[in-house]
Amino acid sequence: MNIGEYLREKRKLYHISQIELAERAGVGVRFVRELEQNKPTVQMDKVNQVLALFGEELQPVKIKL
Repeated sequence: MNIGEYLREKRKLYHISQIELAERAGVGVRFVRELEQNKPTVQMDKVNQVLALFGEELQPVKIKL
């Protein structure tokens, strides 16, 4: 599952529209749409603004090679 799918599932679970999510997170509706569509150039600080509404955030994680 990618971040866009995850966010869409969370949003639907809580019955929040893209517009409501954008307003609550302090980002634009366009950003939410692009995030859900997995646009590769989204800003990570804004991604964390949106995820913060669900008590989560993205952060670097070491990969074992």
